[in-house]
Amino acid sequence: MSKLWGGRFTKQTDQLVEEYTASITFDKELAEEDIQGSLAHVTMLGKCGILPAEDVEKIKDGLLQVQGMIRRGELEYTIQNEDIHMNIEKTLIDLIGPVGGKLHTGRSRNDQVATDMHLYLRKRVVEFVGHLIKLQEALIDQAKNNIDTIVPGYTHLQRAQPILFAHHLMAYVSMFQRDLERLQDSYKRVDILPLGAGALAGTTFPIDRHFVAEQLGFGRVYENSLDAVSDRDFILEFLSNASMIMMHLSRFSEEMVLWSSTEFAFVELDDAFCTGSSIMPQKKNPDVAELVRGKTGRVYGNLFGLMTVLKSLPLAYNKDMQEDKEGMFDTVRTLQGALQLFAPMVATMKVNTDRMRQAVNQDFSNATDIADYLVNKGLPFRQAHEVIGKTVLHCIQNKKYLLDMSIEEFKTFSELFESDIYQVLQPEQVVNARNVFGGTASNQVTEAIARAEQVLVQSNVWLQAFLEKSK
Repeated sequence: MSKLWGGRFTKQTDQLVEEYTASITFDKELAEEDIQGSLAHVTMLGKCGILPAEDVEKIKDGLLQVQGMIRRGELEYTIQNEDIHMNIEKTLIDLIGPVGGKLHTGRSRNDQVATDMHLYLRKRVVEFVGHLIKLQEALIDQAKNNIDTIVPGYTHLQRAQPILFAHHLMAYVSMFQRDLERLQDSYKRVDILPLGAGALAGTTFPIDRHFVAEQLGFGRVYENSLDAVSDRDFILEFLSNASMIMMHLSRFSEEMVLWSSTEFAFVELDDAFCTGSSIMPQKKNPDVAELVRGKTGRVYGNLFGLMTVLKSLPLAYNKDMQEDKEGMFDTVRTLQGALQLFAPMVATMKVNTDRMRQAVNQDFSNATDIADYLVNKGLPFRQAHEVIGKTVLHCIQNKKYLLDMSIEEFKTFSELFESDIYQVLQPEQVVNARNVFGGTASNQVTEAIARAEQVLVQSNVWLQAFLEKSK
């Protein structure tokens, strides 16, 4: 089969070279975007008088036929045609004759593929904002249902201070809000049209790049033709944002794995999001959470892989840049799967409030409040810290907790202790004493939930606006 670019060559491409250099096995995922970009391009060629109207209409009809073949799964891709662009163009020429070859007037595969990827990622960014909104909604619902549930808070994975479980969940709402905002901010760097840059220097044809941008809904056009075909920053930024989202999901996954263990027993994950053992019939494994945690590494790898590809490339296009797609597609699929599963997994998670309360009652996470109690009575904090350290040691040695101590025992450590110490030590009092903005007190968490719901409304407005734009 002769190549569409084969005029300068006297030999057929070696079969191994064709197999090694072809990208059609993965870039066929850009088929819809390639058709979309070509329709806008040929419309512009007609508008600018570069192609006659009858040729434009014939090419557009042919492209729509190819699009139908793609959607029905009828288009046969071949490595001899190398990539999605050449496969579509060859099919178009087979359908409508030599006039199909006019489609490539005024463009290169370099600006064509860049356009395809901008179109592809622009849509994905909006979709991921939607997925994050759903996850935040699930977390907020669980927080509202557990506004009175107290759980040990941890540092160094050691019990530190009691907090509301709702407060813990809202920490993830904040994390995912930052992720969502990063995606929203990145949209403007995806929403730039490279088409019309040609191979690297522009084109001699009197094209109208801004018309094409309008046709495709792009907000801006690349200012520099070299930059247009060389830029992959928008993919790197997406991969970086995806890596942070996966990192946050992985942290949450780790906690769900711990919380659902017999040792913690704080939560039970729904059967629909767990699997069993082939040999141990009693097992209920949190496989979804574990796999999300594990797949985080491959998303990191895709980011580092592309950064390494780009680090030494001179301007403009180089074949190395073919390596920008597989990692991007893999990250999109990996992140889609994780987010689509995470929201319902959180929504169906059962919270064992009794077990959480038992854990709070059987630890020394209220010790800081006794130190604060003594400080309020005039004792310097460092002295109070030492007093409570000795008090906790006494409890450990005598196998009891602070609330089990008599007032006489308390007074052996400091005469400042009074009977009101027992009220101070109650978990509800410990939690609600932290009544500062961002703290774990019930009213503060309730207000935080209300603020988060308002932010979600704004996020949904953004999402709907951009979904409408992409239609």
